Amino acid sequence: MKYLIICFFVLIFNIQYVWSQIVLNADGPGNTYELINSVLASGFDVIEAPDCNHNAFGRHIDEVFDTYLNTHVFRFQIHTTPDNDRCINFDRQRNEIKVYDKSPANLKGIEGEVFVYKWKFKLDAGFQSSPNFTHIHQLKSVGGLYEATPMYTLTTRKGTPDKLELRYAETSSQVTLKQTDLTPFKGIWVDVTETIKYGTSGTYSIEIKKVSDGALLFNYSNNAIINWQTGADFVRPKWGIYRSLINSSDLRDESILFANFSIEENPTLSVIANELSKTKINIFPNPTNNSVISFNSNSNSITNIHIYDNVGRFITHLKPHTNTINLTSIKSGLYFLVFKNNNSIISTEKLLIK
Repeated sequence: MKYLIICFFVLIFNIQYVWSQIVLNADGPGNTYELINSVLASGFDVIEAPDCNHNAFGRHIDEVFDTYLNTHVFRFQIHTTPDNDRCINFDRQRNEIKVYDKSPANLKGIEGEVFVYKWKFKLDAGFQSSPNFTHIHQLKSVGGLYEATPMYTLTTRKGTPDKLELRYAETSSQVTLKQTDLTPFKGIWVDVTETIKYGTSGTYSIEIKKVSDGALLFNYSNNAIINWQTGADFVRPKWGIYRSLINSSDLRDESILFANFSIEENPTLSVIANELSKTKINIFPNPTNNSVISFNSNSNSITNIHIYDNVGRFITHLKPHTNTINLTSIKSGLYFLVFKNNNSIISTEKLLIK
């Protein structure tokens, strides 16, 4: 039976906050569009597929059984001809799913909120990229001056070698934040975690790991980046295949497998992020690879320090020793340190441990 799973986790942060996670999982052949729509916008249509010009093929998204994951997964398919972009644009082609204005409010990113997006994907071993663009994921504004330009894009590009690129746009001009050789991504399942605080004082991080052994293939983080385009109403995620046809000879009929889509609106991280604007404590060195760091507050006023990771999970709490913090048991990564006097929050700081 096709279903929507809504999991609620209660986190304690002086008062209770609800962490809402919406998950979209394949469950077997048939009614794939109906399943996707029921999760991302019940009663509406979130599918942007080339079916209108290629209805003889049937639906361009279906569900197949994957022997490696031992579960059903979504298969997004695109053909060099005659597929196009919804019978609207003919120099490109699109097969994507999206959050949009008909979707529930807790799927739409608005200023001040923190979202965690997770999914798995697998490129075929012979996957071919356009030298122009082959997008597989976007975070895109709805409304405002720059809604035509995705704010973040994960795209593949033909080159020597082919690349996986993370692209960013504050306005209408995109830049490449980071790129890497695409070869290690081909023919294997990878797991993606993307965390973003929406706003003009935003934060962003993405990690892509091999499902087989958890090995890190790609990561990027920025603790001071503008994640809000002028006049936007909200930001939506998109997944699938969106590629240019300008150099169609470089392309082939293609498919990408996706699994385990997850959208988490994280109030705990939102509260933490909002507290960052009230900074009263400096910690140093930051970034650090030291086992002990210092801070510049009267230690008598700090009774405990709570540490959260970059997706809002509580890691541990520590008792400060004079004006120092022992990080011996904490692994490398981005963290939020919440300084407290008993139950009152004094300050919240970001810390990057190398």
